[in-house]
Amino acid sequence: MMKFKIFNKIKAIGLSSIILISTSCSDFLDVNETPNNPTAVPPSALLPTALSGSAFANSNELNRFASTIMSVTYGAANDPAAWDIYNTDGADFGNQWRFEIYNGALINYERLLETSEDLNANSYKGIAKIMKAYTFALTTDSWGDVPYSEALQGDANPQPRIDSQKDIYLGNPSSNIQSLFDLVKEGLSDLDKESSVDPGVDDIAYGFPQYSDKIANWKRAGNSLLLKLAIQISRVEPEKARQIITEVIQGNNYIVNNSQDLTIKFGGQVGSQAPTHTYTNVSSFRNDLMISTRFVNLLKGLNDPRLPKFVTKPGTDYVTVDNGARGLTLPATATWSRFSSYVTGVNGEGPVRLLANFQRAFILAEAAVRLGTPGDPQALYTEGIRASMSSAGLTESEIDGYFAANPQVVTLSGTTEDRIRQIITQKYIAQYGNGLEQWNDWRRTGYPVLAQHQNAVGVDGTRPVRTPYINEEISRNPNFPDNVYSNVKVWWDID
Repeated sequence: MMKFKIFNKIKAIGLSSIILISTSCSDFLDVNETPNNPTAVPPSALLPTALSGSAFANSNELNRFASTIMSVTYGAANDPAAWDIYNTDGADFGNQWRFEIYNGALINYERLLETSEDLNANSYKGIAKIMKAYTFALTTDSWGDVPYSEALQGDANPQPRIDSQKDIYLGNPSSNIQSLFDLVKEGLSDLDKESSVDPGVDDIAYGFPQYSDKIANWKRAGNSLLLKLAIQISRVEPEKARQIITEVIQGNNYIVNNSQDLTIKFGGQVGSQAPTHTYTNVSSFRNDLMISTRFVNLLKGLNDPRLPKFVTKPGTDYVTVDNGARGLTLPATATWSRFSSYVTGVNGEGPVRLLANFQRAFILAEAAVRLGTPGDPQALYTEGIRASMSSAGLTESEIDGYFAANPQVVTLSGTTEDRIRQIITQKYIAQYGNGLEQWNDWRRTGYPVLAQHQNAVGVDGTRPVRTPYINEEISRNPNFPDNVYSNVKVWWDID
């Protein structure tokens, strides 16, 4: 019964647009199942399908989950209502694991690599490796130890081993496990090579007229991904993180303005719209979520001008509910405060922000404070806030006015931990709409400081620190451990 329940939800949200070309959807696909695709699919067809898969994985059901447990959204009904009191188990996210990640984005990147190798299409190879690393990072950050080095082999290995998160991030040559860092660096090296063909409009990240040099933008995105991966492990492997971040800074080729953000754009028509728009405004799940009172109050307390840009306000004030509240008569749904067009797009085009300029600035600010990497933490902190406010649609004059009126917010002060708290709190606000990155930072640093939700249940009444393994995968693959609950920390989460 659960199988049909979950699959129907995916269809309602519109995931069918990213399922592998000609794949049969009559049943769940195994992580390593070889879908029944045509044998010769050109790179130009594989790339947008793969990129869409990564965007769905980031912004669809996992985003609803993470945004709710991170006190950004309130779970009013269905699964989000359970997540709001920290309840999650192996019945959740089966379609995200299978259709969006392993048999969605990842198998398409693998096929893109194979096809590109045959054609000497090094540009496509480079993009595929960078985004394969991004998607595997999303997967291990959510579930911990996952199939990695033996995944995507189809019938040759239907029960792949589970690689440790440490080995996925750092590599393990004795077990033939390549690190995520080396996978990204291989991709960057491929982008430096002559290519028989470059992406065009099939590149739904940078293949638009406003991008004069798609490959240069992908190089910046790849280096920015190295920064993101490095800061993720900075508490457990500070020396490795410092090395990677310093190398990227010295290379001086990463995202430095908002026009270089790695974003995935969707269409404005039904069936091609971003998942955030579909579950916020269109589908039968549109009344599962509203914005949390806690998030609105945070921005109000900071006099933050991004609030009306981020959150809808159909009436005279924001209509929200506190996380975990039960026994309420909810306001009329037409009055609810929801994700604004900043997240959904005016007509559902999004974009989904995978790597952003503000994110890069906050990463470097944190690294300068915690790891002593090059850069002025105050300047980088300021840059991150300004980049986020500009991305939200504020003018330079409005941003300048906020800085002049709120020096206590925009100026780093106090101990190292005080400054980290300020940086991550502002990063949390800026990452609005990307719940997974907010959750990653909270697990890694403990910031922002979040009060427990009302009526919390979960495993032990605490906020989840991982997603539990999928029930069907545990049954199908004996390499999966049993009963890894949502209160068990992943490797890089040391506090």
